[in-house]
Amino acid sequence: MGSVIPLDGRVGRAAPARAPVWSVFDGEWYLRRYPAAVDQMQAIGIADAEQFYREHGARFGHSPNMFFDEQWYLAENPDVAAAVVAGAFASGFAHYCDDGYKQRAPHWLFSEKFYLTSYPDITRSVLDRNGLVNGYDHYLTLGDREFRCGHWLFDAMLYRNNKPAHDKFGPDRGGSFAQFLAGDYITGNAVRVSWYFDPDWYLQRYPDVANAIKAGEWSCALQHFLCNDSPQAFEPLEWFSETYYGATYPDVLEGITAGRFRSCYEHFVMYGAVERRRPHPDIDLLHYYLSGRVQADLEGGAFRDAFAHWLSRLTSGALGRVVEPIAEAQSKQLFARAAENMLPQLARRGLDFSVEGIPELSVIIVLHNQFALTMMALASLRANFTGSLELILVDSGSYDETRHIERFVTGAKLLRFAYNAGFVQACNAALALVSAPAMLYLNNDLLVGIDACKRALARLFSAADIGAVGGKLIRTNGALQEAGSIIWRDGTTFGYLRDTDPNAPEANFVREVDYCSGAFLMLRSDIVRALGGFDDDYRPAYYEEADLCVRLRKRGLKVMYDPDVVVQHFEYGSADATASQRLMTRNHRIFISKHLDYLRYQHPPGPRNAVHARSPRALGRPSGALRILFVEDRIPLRNLGAGYVRSNDIIHSMAELGHLVSVFPIYKASASPIEIFRDMPETVEVLYDRGMEQLAALIEERSGYYDVVWIGRTHNLDRLLPILGANAAALPSHGFVLDTEAVAAPRTAEQNRVLGRPQPESLDAALKRELACAYFCQKIIAVNDADAALIRQAGHSNVAVLGHVKDIQPTPATWSQRRDLLFLGAIHDPGLPNHDSLEWFIEQVLPLLDGRLPAEARFTVAGFVRRGVDLSALGNHPRVDLIGAVDDLSALYDRHRVFVAPTRFAGGIPFKVHEAASYGLPVVASELLCRQVGWTHGADILAASIEDPQAFADAVVTLYEEQETWTMIRRGALRRLERENNREAYAETLRGILGGTDPRAAARSEAAS
Repeated sequence: MGSVIPLDGRVGRAAPARAPVWSVFDGEWYLRRYPAAVDQMQAIGIADAEQFYREHGARFGHSPNMFFDEQWYLAENPDVAAAVVAGAFASGFAHYCDDGYKQRAPHWLFSEKFYLTSYPDITRSVLDRNGLVNGYDHYLTLGDREFRCGHWLFDAMLYRNNKPAHDKFGPDRGGSFAQFLAGDYITGNAVRVSWYFDPDWYLQRYPDVANAIKAGEWSCALQHFLCNDSPQAFEPLEWFSETYYGATYPDVLEGITAGRFRSCYEHFVMYGAVERRRPHPDIDLLHYYLSGRVQADLEGGAFRDAFAHWLSRLTSGALGRVVEPIAEAQSKQLFARAAENMLPQLARRGLDFSVEGIPELSVIIVLHNQFALTMMALASLRANFTGSLELILVDSGSYDETRHIERFVTGAKLLRFAYNAGFVQACNAALALVSAPAMLYLNNDLLVGIDACKRALARLFSAADIGAVGGKLIRTNGALQEAGSIIWRDGTTFGYLRDTDPNAPEANFVREVDYCSGAFLMLRSDIVRALGGFDDDYRPAYYEEADLCVRLRKRGLKVMYDPDVVVQHFEYGSADATASQRLMTRNHRIFISKHLDYLRYQHPPGPRNAVHARSPRALGRPSGALRILFVEDRIPLRNLGAGYVRSNDIIHSMAELGHLVSVFPIYKASASPIEIFRDMPETVEVLYDRGMEQLAALIEERSGYYDVVWIGRTHNLDRLLPILGANAAALPSHGFVLDTEAVAAPRTAEQNRVLGRPQPESLDAALKRELACAYFCQKIIAVNDADAALIRQAGHSNVAVLGHVKDIQPTPATWSQRRDLLFLGAIHDPGLPNHDSLEWFIEQVLPLLDGRLPAEARFTVAGFVRRGVDLSALGNHPRVDLIGAVDDLSALYDRHRVFVAPTRFAGGIPFKVHEAASYGLPVVASELLCRQVGWTHGADILAASIEDPQAFADAVVTLYEEQETWTMIRRGALRRLERENNREAYAETLRGILGGTDPRAAARSEAAS
């Protein structure tokens, strides 16, 4: 048809280096879209489509390309339509090119505001660096190909996945949005292009719309829904009710009346779904949000909100689906079949266990037939341990191919019995052949998990008092066999968490146990020899590993359960289940007779006692370990900032002191278990699958278990008082700690002063009101001396100070190798200290740096941003880069020259100042933060008043431009941290706090007096 010819290039007052995609006239598309124009051009003698558009088509309401909808633009902007009629602009498109591109939407399926709000990384500086004039230019040039979404009813990835075959275009068509437009909106009538709109349901519900589309009045169902003149009369899908939503939320109707929203649904998708309002009488989004892995999926970015998540599951048929457990008999058949299927490969290639010198590990495996299972077990052992391994095989009277196992396995030491000698006799015979410092008893009916042996070895030799290590045994049906085992007072045993989910929080932390199954039991070889191996009285098998572990424990050694040691076990795969039960009954009596002195101090059998019995009492060792319930708003992951880093450090310190900590969040975790386990100590139980609604049940289930209840943040204690009071009999009579994290009253007062708000009450009154709940606790923790004084001012004398711990880790880049300013802090909600300080700095200080700092100097804003918080306004300044959460903090700090902390109101201690300084990045902070950390202006920090933006700018320039000052402040801050925030002193302070709350210590003190 015609070539793609740029318009005059006028976009605003200054022509860009390149014409925006949306400003280019597309002749081919134009003639295809307006076929009548061909006849008109011939009639008036115009051969060029662009000329015809300029002279005639624009007046007819034609669009110049598929990316701009002229008629919709004029209908959506009555002021522009009036200006066109008055002759001020030739068309709506001319208005958009002149000024409208700055804020207005050019097409019914793109929103400039939505795009920039959804992607805060698209800042003014990003646009300038790429020669782009606005968000739409970015979307058409880059964002569409990156699968970004430009409208709340167009999901780029969903469109790609759902579009029919006749709508599939090649890569030359660009991104999803461009393909959708180029395909004449075919998909808009056929399948979903957004979770929030169902075109099939819509056209069935409104047949008149379907007829109007056939008549050419609308391009597709989606266009009709977005552009019709009666938006409240049409619902987008079965599971939203305009009537119900409006009646339930009158504030929405007020917004519609005021012209802020087209319909109730527009409010719901833009705001209500994120707020978890109910879209329909039959849908409770809050309840759904709190169920399953919904929160984790949303935090991971899989869906924008719980409604989209719900719709995706409804569409896939997952809602209401009951996943039936796998029958173990069937799963065992599949396991055995898999072993048999491996035999041809193993027969041809064999397995080599040759070893030279002293091996790292000796593995004893007793065999009695089950050749296929044995070979699969050996293959998994060889594949998952590349170290030096001594394999000792004991053939206990086999009559299948096991008799010739040396044909398939080379390098192993082999013992043979002419009869089935049993596990105890066979293992004891093999003990004489062990030459490694560590030995592993391993069944032949299992699969060894990735690095299981390597991790068990590391655990075994991580401390001198560890004698044995076992792992997480998972049965063939995916359920737990055990996560460590319990020995009850009557001598019976119990695999902890048997039949439950292997991913349950209770199964995924390291702890001391009574014993671990001999299916996978790693021990120090010299100790096993000293104990004489398994007790021969338990021949042929059963209870021998429980007995051995008890004898280890009587020597003052620990038996450890490590959840990173994972084994899939074909339970009873190498023995007859009925015969096994008979042997267990006999050996149970033997076990009781030998260890009555040990058993009388064990817990009585019973499911409710399992949590008490899962970690045994210390035998022959001093025990100062406390069982601590640590309650916080959320699982305190470090990337959340805002006090969670400090809570994370406290939990790590508690674990390092040997305490048994259970972390319980008020709000059920939104992070994935993978993120949680990576960021928490391995010996801490993180109850990520629960929230405040389950706290009472946990306390009842664990009645009498905890010695200390540590409650982070005063507002949490206030809201938990009814639960704690109602369940007081199950909790320690003493041992409650309130960690205030920060006293809020002075922060609120300062916020009111800074923002010019009235002070509703005096500071004294506010303090007493805030801390009224603190009476419940035996110890109150302040983050610094200033907060401690405020707590005492409110009438509480039982105060201790526990600040921050911060190891110094200065990055190596020199002053000359660095550039740019950095702000790193979590933004959970608008108006909170971090968000307020950024607004103030960008609006008041950053403009004062123009001409004083190099033009290329950037201001980087990094850190966690809660989903739904709009930072697009902050990105309008040409120096600002919004980069969100960053994994590699070291690299981030290393490339910046100055850290700014312009906080205007806050409580506690600003961790971001400590952290930046620990990486060797000098800080310019508000005088408020300088007082909170107690540092000295000009020695280890530069401080300036937030009342004087010019003074703050001067401080930034000084630190940025003066290398000598920069070096002095950097060294001073590092010395300060090393002196005041070292880990040893922190642990000692925490030890003193916990010692003062230990009811057992209090009882000992009273007895001594």
